[in-house]
This record gives sequence, structure tokens and C-alpha cells, in this order.
Amino acid sequence: MSRKPNLAVVGATGAVGTVMLGLLSSREDVWGEIRLIASPRSAGRRLTVRGEEVEVVALSEEAFDGIDVAMFDAPDEVSAQWAPIAAAKGVVVVDNSGAFRMDPDVPLVVPEVNAPAARFRPRGIIANPNCTTLTMMCGLAALHAEYGLRELVVASYQAASGAGQSGVDALRDQLKQVAGTGVGEQTCDLRAVITDNGPFPAPLALNAVPWAGSAAADGWSSEELKVRNESRKILGLPDLKVSATCVRIPVITAHSLAVHAVFEREVSQEHAQDILREAPGVVLYDNPAAGEFPTPNDVVGTDPTWVGRVRRSLDDPNALDLFLCGDNLRKGAALNTAQIAELVAAELGG
Repeated sequence: MSRKPNLAVVGATGAVGTVMLGLLSSREDVWGEIRLIASPRSAGRRLTVRGEEVEVVALSEEAFDGIDVAMFDAPDEVSAQWAPIAAAKGVVVVDNSGAFRMDPDVPLVVPEVNAPAARFRPRGIIANPNCTTLTMMCGLAALHAEYGLRELVVASYQAASGAGQSGVDALRDQLKQVAGTGVGEQTCDLRAVITDNGPFPAPLALNAVPWAGSAAADGWSSEELKVRNESRKILGLPDLKVSATCVRIPVITAHSLAVHAVFEREVSQEHAQDILREAPGVVLYDNPAAGEFPTPNDVVGTDPTWVGRVRRSLDDPNALDLFLCGDNLRKGAALNTAQIAELVAAELGG
């Protein structure tokens, strides 16, 4: 292909879509036309990308005419319907939903970890992992390459934006409701003050809710199973033992994870820190004595995964404990999608 490939952004008006447009304006320009696609109710809006205003068009089969690559940020059911339609027109789809992640004919790609997998796409679709999985994947992949990963025990502390704009709106409304009420001083009766939980099963403001996603078998949530199943697929470890507990906390943006990782070989704190320091897509921020460790506040608006509190297990010389934070709207969604699309652009250009 002698020309630059044409790109479509499906879901351009959403929270992740907005971040995608910002990334397209700030990263290396590898695209020809950039077409913005959204639901019919958003058609006609004008959004800025690469310094120019572009009119949003309604999602339709014709909207993919002349397009080479499409980045989808849409609900599962929309992606499930429209990604195959786009692929049938010869478009390579990079999908940020959960519709295709575990399809054996759809690669699940983190460019820093398994970029070659993006070339094997029998359905013409490449899946972007869940934002929770993505937050830990670059760091864990680097450690796995050195030590051989055997087992993960994960506790995630997930931002409200992981539940979409409705989650952000609900948390902001709840914070306004509890402000000045005295809740949290002598009483924690949030349910008496907060009138609407939004997409969460309990009040999120001044609280921690040990549930994310939908109900799965045997008391697990869908979010917890994603961490298990997606980690196995990305790392190529089908028998990896993974146990996850996903918790929603009152943070707008950036997911955090406390990870206990067990390896095949003995580990050392210093060598693990060296590995993480050199790992692509990772920032090591790890000096607790000086108050240096990642928090959601540190990572909002940044691209890498930040890693700190790296230490060898007290009871197992083959295990590490660490704490990771990442912006769930950037590397956790828009950035990884854009990176995958750029891999495809380079392939098409070659």
C-alpha cells in the first residue's frame, strides 16, 4: 500500500473515543483520512482531530467504505454486530469491547508483550484486553520472561470510569450528596444519604465496593474471570493459576492492582526492580521510605503502567508482591487500541 491507510474511530464521542482523538493528534501521524463514527444521535457533531474539525457520521455499512483500519470503542452488543460487518468489507477491526477477547480466532494483543499475534487474525478482528488486565500486563510479562510465571493472586482497586460515563456521573453526584452531611465522622450510613447508587451495587462515595462486572458462576464476577482468562491468553499460559478480587473505589480515573506473583525460579527484589525499570511501557516508582509509590493521582493522564512496592514474599523465595497503577482510559483502553492499530498500519504500509 503506497498511501497512508484510512482509519475509522467508532464510538468517537464517548469517553474513550475522546481520548483516542487526543492520541491521534499527539502521536506519530501514520493515517490518511480519519473518519469519526458514532450512533445516529451523535451524527453531525464536529470534533477536532489532528487540529481539524471532522464531522461525525452515523454508524452504517457505508461508513466503512474506503476504510482500512477501524478502532471500535462500543458496547459489546454493538461491536458484536458491527465489527464483522466492517471486517467483511476488508477493514481490520481493533475492538475495545469484550465481544471477541476469548474467541480463538481473534488475537488478544498488548504490543509490548505479544505484538506478533496481531498478524494472525482469521476474522479480521484484533481484540484489546480489559483495562484491569492491561494495567498489570507489561510489568508481569517482563518478570515472566525472566522468572517464569506460575500463579497470580490479584486484588484490583478500580476507578468509577471503568463503569463508563454513568459511573463517573454517579460518583460525582454521590460526593455532592455526602459533602457537609457529617457522614464519615461518626456514622457511615451512606445509604441514608445517597439516593442513587448508579451502576454500582452499593454507594461508592467514601466507600469500597467489592464487586465489578456482572455475576458469573460460583460467586465470581465477570471482571474477575476476565483477569484470569485474558492473562492466560496474552501470556500464552493456558494453565496459569489466577485468583482475582475486583473492588470499586471512589476514584474517577486510574485502576490499581495489588499483585502476588509466584514464579518458577527464585526472585530477588533488586533484580526484579531492574527488570521493571527497563520494561517497555513501565515506570518503576519504588522508594517507600521517601514516600514514593504509585497512586491513581500520580498516573492520571500518563501512558505507562507505574509499579512500586516491589518486594520478595516473606514466606516464598519464588514470589513477589507489587502494586501497579495505570490510567484505565489511556493504556487501559484508548492507547493500547491505538498502538495495535499502528502495528496494522505498519503492516499494511509494508
